[in-house]
Amino acid sequence: MVSRIPLVLLACGSFNPITHQHMRLFELARGHMHQTGQYEVVGGIVSPVSDSYGKQGLALAKHRVTMAQLALRTSDWVTVDDWESQQPDWTETVMAMRYHYARIAAKYQQKLECQSSPTSCAPQLKFLCGADFLDTFRVPGLWQNDHVEELVGRFGLVCISRGNLQPEQAVHLSDLLFKHRQNIFLVHEWIRNEISSTEVRRALRRGLSVKYLLPDSVIEYIKEHNLYTTDSELKNKDVDLRPLTKQALSDC
Repeated sequence: MVSRIPLVLLACGSFNPITHQHMRLFELARGHMHQTGQYEVVGGIVSPVSDSYGKQGLALAKHRVTMAQLALRTSDWVTVDDWESQQPDWTETVMAMRYHYARIAAKYQQKLECQSSPTSCAPQLKFLCGADFLDTFRVPGLWQNDHVEELVGRFGLVCISRGNLQPEQAVHLSDLLFKHRQNIFLVHEWIRNEISSTEVRRALRRGLSVKYLLPDSVIEYIKEHNLYTTDSELKNKDVDLRPLTKQALSDC
């Protein structure tokens, strides 16, 4: 029997707040990658962005990290990493991938040094995302072509369908994505889950229930710290997203 390739899944994003939908992505991706017969998912990482991302209504990173940790405390394979959230500036997705891959490779090397006859291959790292992520590659000024090349060509994507979005079309319309289509794994979600962090925040501002949209522990944390109010949603209202401003500076 041919041994499977160990695989770690990394999801970056605001997680503002983390929802059942975010966590569900990991389970769907793991099931799909196991069914390919090629991979064994050995870990998952949630990496919230730093405060400098500049998205409207973005709660402080310390809160978003803590909420993610509370939500995932029952998971035996998905963990929360706060490295990206602690960076003074927004971190490009490729940089986060490089950082986490270096950590994974170092742990694998340590494992080899403890084994007299290692038999397993080094783990791979792939980026986990929703179908809407593929459309960001077409946003002018948001991505550098060499970053897309590295993200998709070197690492690879596991992309979960969402609503009526058509990830296959996004791959078809992009020459770069089409070039690396064998490294893009499209996962269809048959049980529709349209939980949106944006809509969750809207409901919280209006005093509506969000029970069963978020873990109870996260809901209690939000109440305890009075997060996602009308005032907090105005944060960064007139601020451009850091990815756009950072890319503009690099183009100068």
